Amino acid sequence: MENSIALFGTSADPPTIGHKKILEELSKIYALTISYVSNNPKKEHQEDISIRSYLLETLINNLENPKILFNQRVSSQWAVESIKNCKNIYEFKSLDFVIGSDLIKDIFSWKDFDEIVKEVCFFIILRKGYPVESMTLKMLKTYNVKYKISSINTPNISSSKLRSNFNFSNIPTSLIDIIKKNNFYASTKLAE
Repeated sequence: MENSIALFGTSADPPTIGHKKILEELSKIYALTISYVSNNPKKEHQEDISIRSYLLETLINNLENPKILFNQRVSSQWAVESIKNCKNIYEFKSLDFVIGSDLIKDIFSWKDFDEIVKEVCFFIILRKGYPVESMTLKMLKTYNVKYKISSINTPNISSSKLRSNFNFSNIPTSLIDIIKKNNFYASTKLAE
């Protein structure tokens, strides 16, 4: 791939088998994937960012893939800041910003959207129930947004869906004991 760096920020509240699959698939496409946890200004988070970043870092370490890095220093609640942080830390000139199709229509209202558009190419991962609508595609073209639509197939699970119907089968195996022992996501109240 011409652009071999992917930046994958997520609220990871909690990290799911979907996050794991995305990371594994990105490592097949990109020379390097850098991931971090952020607080989405439009979401309420169940667990603190320190817990979520610990879980995502544990997941990434357990993948034992040198092409996937966890770096919380990149994190900001604003995509523009995370992109700048990543470019400064690693001295990358270009990178692809990974985003779910459920969020792509929101980018036009993001802080410093015009700056982001100059800095990255969006790598859109399709999520079930969230097609990239023709109106969104027209807006992407109108604003000269560089983008690619991924063919990665992900499990039909999201962190919010998981929180509303908690099931350990949707949690990466490497995180189950940590979540249970620390009672994250009120896991001891859950039937298995």
